Amino acid sequence: MMRDLTKAEEHVMQILWEKGESIVRDIVDQFPDPKPAYNTVSTIVRILESKGFVDYEKEGKGHTYYPIVAREAYSNQSINKLLDSYFQGSFKSMVSFFVQKNDVDVKDIETLLNEIDKKN
Repeated sequence: MMRDLTKAEEHVMQILWEKGESIVRDIVDQFPDPKPAYNTVSTIVRILESKGFVDYEKEGKGHTYYPIVAREAYSNQSINKLLDSYFQGSFKSMVSFFVQKNDVDVKDIETLLNEIDKKN
């Protein structure tokens, strides 16, 4: 099972998943203002490397980082953890919660039902 990410680590991963690969300076540039310090992002990227989420290729004096864990794999794990932790593993309970707590449009529900029908 892959390790959990902090919000900062997840933000960097979102950038890398979007870009495919990047140097630290370009990752920093993708953050909204006020941008984090270069050294902060560099440290986060090295932590992601130690957690097995990114790898790099050496280019000159620097490194180009790229994700080695797919966004879908991490998303799937995160959703399953949410499902298990807060809804006792019940997908029905989770969907019911979101329907009750959020203003879910009938068209959204119909789309979901159509997706479910396609799976069966």
